[in-house]
Amino acid sequence: MAERTILHIDMDAFFASVEQRDDPKLRNRPIAVTGSGKRTVLVSPSYEARAFGVKTGMTRTQARLLCPEIILVRAETQKYTHACNQIIKIVYGFSPDIEVFSIDEFFVDITHTMHLFGAPDEIAGRIQEDVSKRLGLSCSIGIAHNKLLAKLASERRKPCGIYWIRSNKVSSVLDGLKPDVLCGIGAKTKQALEQMGISSLGQLRNYNVAFLRRKFGVNGIKLHFMARGIDDSSVIPMGTEEEAKSMGHSMTLVKDISDMDSLSRHLLSLSDRVGRRLRNAGLSAKTVRLTIRYKSFATFTRQKTLEAHTDDTKALYAAVLSILKAIRLKEPVRLIGVSTAKLVTSEGDMSLFEENKRKYRLNRLLDYVNERFGDSAVSFASLLNTKSHNRVISPAWRPHGTRNY
Repeated sequence: MAERTILHIDMDAFFASVEQRDDPKLRNRPIAVTGSGKRTVLVSPSYEARAFGVKTGMTRTQARLLCPEIILVRAETQKYTHACNQIIKIVYGFSPDIEVFSIDEFFVDITHTMHLFGAPDEIAGRIQEDVSKRLGLSCSIGIAHNKLLAKLASERRKPCGIYWIRSNKVSSVLDGLKPDVLCGIGAKTKQALEQMGISSLGQLRNYNVAFLRRKFGVNGIKLHFMARGIDDSSVIPMGTEEEAKSMGHSMTLVKDISDMDSLSRHLLSLSDRVGRRLRNAGLSAKTVRLTIRYKSFATFTRQKTLEAHTDDTKALYAAVLSILKAIRLKEPVRLIGVSTAKLVTSEGDMSLFEENKRKYRLNRLLDYVNERFGDSAVSFASLLNTKSHNRVISPAWRPHGTRNY
């Protein structure tokens, strides 16, 4: 039986590369993609900008201090989702087992198709060539016998590289690396490990697993296996993923505000977007959540359980507004969000109550108009003077299903 072989395809500076491809004036220049608001952070600096130390997550001010000549480009989500779908079509020519890990990352199981296309590194090279020639973009590809190591490998030769971690080389590759190079080991876990005297994967690999279990619970056993490069998780092909268990939107405000009327209008706008997504997915929610982030970045969430499941914008708004009114704000608000949970299939026009049927038909009519003539073609009167929020695509985005937004 052939050894399982996984590719991890990681697009190089994806958003920035798409912008440079589409606008010749941006090529070979330091750029970064951001949202439209003045307070949004950088989501994708080009490699020319990274040479100056500019990183994802920096503010515009921080980026300009490091690179005064940096060009900031407003994100255009449709460009990136279109490019993602094109990449999927290319990769699908080499294997049907593709997992969209994020808009610019893909796991591909080629175990059962290698006999058709050649060795793993040959397949990786052909994918790189096709993506470059057909889309004008570059990617880095990691090869390994599991997803954990394939993702690590794709980081080893960026940009536009190929790296293969073979089964008999796992220990030599991992032992000298810091634990947080592995996907799934974050800053807090790294800090806790360092307090235990563990600063490398080699030390973690040789650490007593019983001690790890006492310190981290069941995650201690997972850390034990990760340090050995062991990962049995499967590539989850498109269309077989578990759908989102919650659905929501949030926005960073143009300026910190504490005025309840202004916050209420933003909540209505967010409730409208969440309601549209629920209806488009044929879902209703029983729980509504409000997220508040203060000027100081302190963040908290409050939720309310509804009497019945709903996909009605006004019902969602009424619930989240009641949560807001019950809160005594401690300082101005920087970010506000609305989300829903406990999702079930909506009864839609099959409700026994005529009032619910009318709400459903009205909401669907409004959704149709906005889809046909543009977002907010028809909106609530109180939102007429509310600036629209240009979002940067969520990390949870997927090319289909409830995560396609």
